[in-house]
Formats: sequence, structure tokens, C-alpha cells
Amino acid sequence: MKFELTILGSSSATPIFNRNPTAQVLHVNGKLFLIDCGEGTQQQLLRYGINAQRIEHIFISHLHGDHYLGLVGLLSSLNLNGRTKPVHIYGPPELKEIVDIQLKHSQTQLRYPLQFNFTQAETPAILLENNDVRVETIILNHRIPCTGFKFSQQKRPLNLIKSKIETLEIPVEQIPLIKQGADFVDKFGRVHLSADLTTKPQEAKSYAYCSDTLYSQTYLDSISGVDLLYHEATFMHNMLKRAEETYHTTALQAGKVALEAQVKYLLIGHFSARYRELEPLLAECKTVFNNTSLAIEGRTFDIGNIPLK
Repeated sequence: MKFELTILGSSSATPIFNRNPTAQVLHVNGKLFLIDCGEGTQQQLLRYGINAQRIEHIFISHLHGDHYLGLVGLLSSLNLNGRTKPVHIYGPPELKEIVDIQLKHSQTQLRYPLQFNFTQAETPAILLENNDVRVETIILNHRIPCTGFKFSQQKRPLNLIKSKIETLEIPVEQIPLIKQGADFVDKFGRVHLSADLTTKPQEAKSYAYCSDTLYSQTYLDSISGVDLLYHEATFMHNMLKRAEETYHTTALQAGKVALEAQVKYLLIGHFSARYRELEPLLAECKTVFNNTSLAIEGRTFDIGNIPLK
């Protein structure tokens, strides 16, 4: 089951040094989830060969422009390119007003429905759950209401060994039962244990996206033990005062979050425009948590096969 993250934007408030504002695409078993949609997101989708028409769910963490100003442009382009299937948008209630007024005054009539699902920044909630994934909010502490998002793969059934189907003449209707752990009785009355007919599926993985926030221990439980954590690291720690004034996190603090939450791997991003070179932020973070990489645009991370250091 595919569970991959592609970075589209890693800058903070302004695009600079060939870095774009925040946006990511999570690929879950053939389905695409867009996480935040900063200015220029649709250009980044084109640049990295990602078909925007395959995006069905869009998650907006908060209403600072570098996290949503690309949304209306993307929705308009989807319309111009003939989209008819719904787009599900998850974000603060005010986001609907912003989208509606722009569509109204541009006299844009979408050919497809927008289905808004409002987030709230007080208590965590499940936003979406299907056969592939469960999506929950993470309550963060920013200057305005802000949530992160946790994506958890659903537990997969056992894998039936294909050669057993023909050898034992297993009826089609028995296959789902065997995958769920039932034993099989063949035409001679012999019992074949499910454990002998199947292999274990890949362990379910999880990804947590922590957008803009002050360093805090309040959300550690929500991200505890995830396989991959993305956490903002806007400043280096010598800018701690500025980070606190703007409700952001330093690279050192991002490493502390990963360590305290016992996550397996960390990505840092949302870099301030003051930094042309990013290696110093990575080095600072690694003094606390070594299993860390920069969220470089265009890079794809296979969450099921992250190389631990």
C-alpha cells in the first residue's frame, strides 16, 4: 500500500530562494491528499508531475496566507480543466467565506461541488475515515486558530498466498474470510489454518503534520510514536525570542518535540526567508534528534520505508 509524502513548498511567509510557501501531497493507496495550499501550489504540482485532478481532499491548517492563498487558483483551474467530481475541503469555518466571495466576484460557477468540513482548534477530532486512512486534527498554538493533521493507515487484512488458491481450490467467497483469520476446510474435510495460507500485511504507518505553532508539550500525545513527523522550524534557536513573538518554533525545539514524542523520523520546514542556506537549521535540529531531514521541495518520502539512522 503506497503511503508517500511529496514536498511542494517549504518556505514560510514569503516565497524566496526558489522556495515556495507551504504545500504537500500525501499519496495514500492511489488517492491524493493536499495539505495546505500556499501561493504557487498548482505550479508546483505541474513541476513535479502530480495530476491535480486526482486530489479529492484538501486540508488547510489555518488562515495565514502562506498556507491557503493558492487554493482559489487551484479550484478555478480544476474547473477550467473540466472537473466534475467533488472536492472535499477541511479547514477553519471562515475559509468557506473567503472562497465563496472570490468565486462570487469573479462570477465563477464551478462545475463540481465543494464540500466544506470545518475544523475547530479546541479539541482534536476525526475529520475523515475510510478503508485506507483515518485523518485527525492536532491542536496547535499559533497566533490564530491552527490545527495540524495526523494521517493513519488503516490496518490491512492478511495477504492470501496466491499459489494456495489454485492448489486447494479455494472458492472466491472464502478468500475474504481467510484474510480475516478464518481457517479453510477443503473438499476432503482437511482443515488448513489461516496462518499457513496467509502472510502478514505491512504494518500500518502514520504521518503527522504540525503546521505553525509555538513549542509546546500539549500536542505530544497526538503525535506520539508516528512514523514520520513534519514540524515547522522557522528559526534557529538564537532567534528564540522572535520565534516566541511570532508563535513559531526553532529547529532545536522541533528536534525536542520529535524526541519527546518518540517519533521515528522528522522533517523540518517552513523556513524563514532570512536563511538562504538550510544546513545550519538541520545541523541544529540533529543535535537533539538525529533522524531528521529537510523538507526540500520535490523530494518524496516513502513513509513505509524511511531509512532510520
